[in-house]
Amino acid sequence: MFLIATMNKHKVEEIKRFLPDGVQVLSLDDFNLKVQPTEDGNTFVENALKKAIFYANLTRTQTIADDSGLMIDSLDGFPGVHSARFMEGQSYEEKMRFILRMLQGKSDRKARFVCVAAYHDPVEKLSLCCEGVVEGSIAEAIRGTSGFGYDPIFVPDGYEMTFGEMGEEKHKISHRYKAFSKLFEKLSAIISFK
Repeated sequence: MFLIATMNKHKVEEIKRFLPDGVQVLSLDDFNLKVQPTEDGNTFVENALKKAIFYANLTRTQTIADDSGLMIDSLDGFPGVHSARFMEGQSYEEKMRFILRMLQGKSDRKARFVCVAAYHDPVEKLSLCCEGVVEGSIAEAIRGTSGFGYDPIFVPDGYEMTFGEMGEEKHKISHRYKAFSKLFEKLSAIISFK
């Protein structure tokens, strides 16, 4: 039994798609938890591990968590680890419009989505992390209504559509899919999911 440590219901549903057969999960709602650690790490690894360890120790349950974000080359990696928290209180549509304004006049629109999936076992004191990356670029406009976050402005390499226009196809190539697939591959060598 694993706890998926996120208050983002979109993430919970997305992560559930990537779980191997036999893996059973709980959410923070199952523990009626509303507390959150402060995500003040400088890297996705620091923040993902912080969440996994915090909730694992609180619930005494094996926990998986992630930290992810959009990194834009011509903006020096912005918004990066602050992807969810910059312009706090604003909608993602407003955040995307802000980013598109920042990119006006820039020819370099290269970007990547990064996800670090973390695991912590509070009994064995074992932690693992795996990273997934999808290279791409920022679209000229917001396109599509599928997915969440910055999906409607991110075009993965080799595609014309944004993640927001892709629907189900996104889940086969996403940064989160890559990170959690690697994580569960590593975990399968040390724990049984049955």
